[in-house]
This record gives sequence, structure tokens and C-alpha cells, in this order.
Amino acid sequence: MNQKTDVLIIGAGPIGLACGIEATKAGLSHAIIDKGCLVNSIYNYPKNMTFFSTSDRLEIGDVPFISHNPKPVRAEALEYFRRVASSWKLNVNLYEHVKGINKNDGFYEVNTSKETYEAQNIIIATGFYDLPYKLNVPGEDLPKVKHYYDEPHPYYGMKVAVVGAANSAVDVALETFRKGAKEVTMVIRESEINPRVKYWVRPDIENRIKEGSITAHFNSEITRIEERTIDIKTPDGAKTIENDFVLAMTGYQPDFTFLKAVGINIGTDEFQTPEFNPETMETNLKNIFLAGVICGGLKTSIWFIENSRVHAEMIVKTIKGRQ
Repeated sequence: MNQKTDVLIIGAGPIGLACGIEATKAGLSHAIIDKGCLVNSIYNYPKNMTFFSTSDRLEIGDVPFISHNPKPVRAEALEYFRRVASSWKLNVNLYEHVKGINKNDGFYEVNTSKETYEAQNIIIATGFYDLPYKLNVPGEDLPKVKHYYDEPHPYYGMKVAVVGAANSAVDVALETFRKGAKEVTMVIRESEINPRVKYWVRPDIENRIKEGSITAHFNSEITRIEERTIDIKTPDGAKTIENDFVLAMTGYQPDFTFLKAVGINIGTDEFQTPEFNPETMETNLKNIFLAGVICGGLKTSIWFIENSRVHAEMIVKTIKGRQ
């Protein structure tokens, strides 16, 4: 038999959990599904990552987030969101992939890899961490190229190229350097380290570059990747560098293919912003809502946990009002 629910939430990240909490508060039945694990994006962060925000700004559902550090680390966040899901007894179904969504006589039928749901309302809170921006150069499919980074140990004694100049790239460059990488080279398309890099980290990377511990090629890009080398284009001309691993910290993008398959309108602007009502978070499809960073399209620096938790309240208020 189909599982019937008032609200089906796609995405078990912090904002998806917040939506489940608000549904519970409002007396609405809910189910949260995710193709990965609980807070899958946070799980895929580097193991030693420190959040930019303090723990109180990451709290949801009135569950206190106590950190042993001035700013929480990944392991503390994973523990916290497990506790949130358990405390609120959220109906979370993990490792469940959405195969299709169809309108059926006033409700939506959602087919997944494990179940079929009948839902009057759907909230899409899928984030953007699943699809990395590709370099689109020959050799990118080699095993030495990584678009995700977890820890520095595998790169001990190796010659590493880090692509990018934002927080992730800077963290990776510094950590692999300090944990014994033989050489760390940054390949950066811009003319400087990203101004939004964490304020306590930026002086560190700039000083390591200045002293020569980490080599940085600004206004440059990789043009080819080979088993033992990379070719880069720099203002001083083409260069070939010996290399063991390429860590492409180039950022991630939302799954527009899924949104389009559902029938959600995607803007034609450079950021491909999905269409939604900013007062209700409802898309062009009745009773299908967006929540969290997915709302920003390619502009992934607009929405965070701190400022998109309110989406859950807005959506559930709209749903409850229609009843």
C-alpha cells in the first residue's frame, strides 16, 4: 500500500529536518526522504572542518547545540543533528532515491527506490552539494582527480595541486601542507584569495604563499591532466608541473535536472534561480515548495542554515492555512 502523508520532504539536511519539525508542531504527518545519509552534505565535509558559524546559529527545533570549541566542528554537527532527529522522532527514510513525481487527483504520487508516497504537499530541500563543478579538461576522469576531500593522510609525501581559492580550497591546501604533502600548488583563476575566506584562516594562507611554503598560480587554470603531470595556463605562459593528485575544490551546484523533471520553472538568468514565491516558498507548481540553499540556484552563497531555517516556518504556515 502507498504511504500517505500530509507533507513529503525531499532532503534530510538541516533545513529538511527543520521542515519536519515544523510539520510535527502543526500536527501534520510527514516523511523525510534522502538518497544519502542523514545530513549527507555535512557528512561529506572534510573530517576536520570547522564551521564558520557558532553553534547557536545552527540550532533547529529548540534543541541546544553545545560545542566544546568556539565554533563547532563536523563531528559535533553530525552528533547534534542525529540528536535532533531522535528528539523530535522525525520520520526519516534514508538511502531512498526519488524516481518520479506525478500529480494524481489532488495529491502527488512520489515513487522512490523503496516506496510510493501519496502527499498533499512536497517540500524540496535538496541543497547543492551532490554535483561538483567540473574542470572540463582532458584527464579529469583519472583516479588522481578528486572533487571531494575528507582528510590529509592519503596525500602525505605526494605532490598535490589544489584548484580554487575559496574556503574549501584554502583549508585543503593548508591541511595537506601541514600533514606532510611533498608539494602543495594552488591553481587559482582569480587574482587573489577569495575575500570571503574565513577571517582567521586568510592571513595563514597568504603568509604560506608569501614565504613559498605553498605555491600559488593566480589568474591561471589547468588545461590538461596526465598520470604524473598537469599542464596549466598562467600569465607567464604554459607550464607543466609534476603532480600526484588534483584536488578540485571548485564548488557545487544544485540538481537542476531533478527540478526540471518535476516541472519547476528555472530562471534564464546566469544563476538559474528556481521560481518560487518569496512569501510562501511555493514554486510555480501548487503545493510544491522549496527550502534552503536550493532557492539560490547557482548563487550558493545566499542561503545558509542560519538564514533559511525560517523557510520551514513559512511553508508550514502556508500549508496549515490552506487546511
